[in-house]
Amino acid sequence: MDQKVVTIETRDSFGKNVCRRLRNKGLVPGVVYGKGIETVAVSVDRKELQAAIAGEGGINNLISLKGGGVLDGKIVIVTNLARNSLKGSTLHVDLHKISLQEKVKVKVPVTITTIAQGVKEGGMQDIVMHEIEIECLPTEIPDHLDVDVTELALGASLHVSDLRPPAGIKVLEDPNATVVNIMGKAKEAEETVEEEA
Repeated sequence: MDQKVVTIETRDSFGKNVCRRLRNKGLVPGVVYGKGIETVAVSVDRKELQAAIAGEGGINNLISLKGGGVLDGKIVIVTNLARNSLKGSTLHVDLHKISLQEKVKVKVPVTITTIAQGVKEGGMQDIVMHEIEIECLPTEIPDHLDVDVTELALGASLHVSDLRPPAGIKVLEDPNATVVNIMGKAKEAEETVEEEA
């Protein structure tokens, strides 16, 4: 996984007014925390942050910090991104300093790669879990987990235990949890009820 670079500055001032002024300057207030360091308040360039989490890897992209004194060169991932629900603008970011040699827990999106047999027969596909929590080394974080549903017939389900993640990736979800359902034909069910009446 490629590393993106984001410029940061440490900050000593806090509060709503300070954060508002930072946002008006094109900066996002945030914190950097992790094993072996004290939590540090920072400001992050908004455009660089958006570019770093753009694309398929999203917030799981590895980010190399530039600036910030002792934080310079540290590798982080985004653990929390607060957004304005109306404007979509970034309000705050939490950055977790990680070691490339220690496993991390992240959520990755599910990508259905095939068409289920039940869908070909007129059924509907219902994706129950859009994201799956996994554990792996930071350099092995996949952009997504591919899920093959070719064999799923009408009324069938695919569970977490049926997933086949790449080597080195451990799925942390309940093995019995449903990932995808193939639901029956709605129109035929309605017609059957009308015929019986």
